Amino acid sequence: MTTLQLKNALIQRISEIEDKSILEAIKTILDAKSESKIINLTPELTNEIKASKKEIEQGLFTENDLLEKEIEEWLNEK
Repeated sequence: MTTLQLKNALIQRISEIEDKSILEAIKTILDAKSESKIINLTPELTNEIKASKKEIEQGLFTENDLLEKEIEEWLNEK
């Protein structure tokens, strides 16, 4: 079956579905695979991201490996 044949078969099958929950499930799958998914951020989140980028540029961060080591040491102290 070619891609075009498969698409047409799916379109036909979907058009026959009356169960709303199944249609919503299909929509969820399609939304998850969307190539051009746009994320709308609140102004607060946008500001947080900008501030975080500035901190990274200034070197105000901890490498993940070092942080994991610090956490492990902290957990071993308990």
